[in-house]
Amino acid sequence: MNMKWRKRIFGKALPYGILSLIGICFFLPLLWVIVASFDSNASQALQVPKNITLDNYINVLKNEVNQRSFIIGLLISVLQTVFVVIVAGLCAYPLSRYQMKQKKLFMYSILFMTSLPITALMVPVYQLFITINLYDNIFGVILFLTASALPYAIWMMKNFMDSVPLELEEAAWVDGASVFAAIRKVITPVMLPGIFTVAIYTFSGSWGNFFVPYILISSAEKYPASVMLYQFFGNHGMIAYGPLAAYSVLYAAPSILLYIISQKYMSKGFSMQGAAKG
Repeated sequence: MNMKWRKRIFGKALPYGILSLIGICFFLPLLWVIVASFDSNASQALQVPKNITLDNYINVLKNEVNQRSFIIGLLISVLQTVFVVIVAGLCAYPLSRYQMKQKKLFMYSILFMTSLPITALMVPVYQLFITINLYDNIFGVILFLTASALPYAIWMMKNFMDSVPLELEEAAWVDGASVFAAIRKVITPVMLPGIFTVAIYTFSGSWGNFFVPYILISSAEKYPASVMLYQFFGNHGMIAYGPLAAYSVLYAAPSILLYIISQKYMSKGFSMQGAAKG
């Protein structure tokens, strides 16, 4: 009995206890953000609001600077996501469908590029953008973020495309469809779960990127929402906790909304067994 009791503790109770502790550590900051966003006198401590108010949200949404930063942030993230999905899909197609001598080397090179720290690239990129007059340019930021996200997106998209049966595409060719028509009408609908996975990954990475826009943009009126978070931190350690929490909740909303919308596609899974049958 003693051995069984020990096995239960170390086999089940201990792992669940550690996981619960980790979950609480992640949940408490999230709970503070939600509670503080409705507190007119919010502080860094988690406390029950004496007066529940929507003033923090109203003040954040009424601020023209915040409105502009959210629009710019959405513009950057949406355009980058569209560019990455299209380019990654077009690059993944020949890598998935054609036999090439150096394909394995090319794929490993792409995988290596995903491991490069972006901070190590910013100094030469900063100098390059000044030289080609893309510094302090929103399109330049979109261009760099697209280029930096492409290696991992191509790798993911190629793996998803490998799971699409070639027979589906060959059937479209027999019916007279061109390569691009087959990609658009056959492969794309089947690959929607993979496309949404790449899109969510790209959008979330762009939406939450503070470092790149902060380095490549010098004009405050061109800052996206990720950079404008610093406005709630004063010069003498004074922090507007309530507006900061409200801004954080609103800032998290687009990524959460995109994830919810795409669930109906991603929940289908990516099982292609039997797709070419019948």
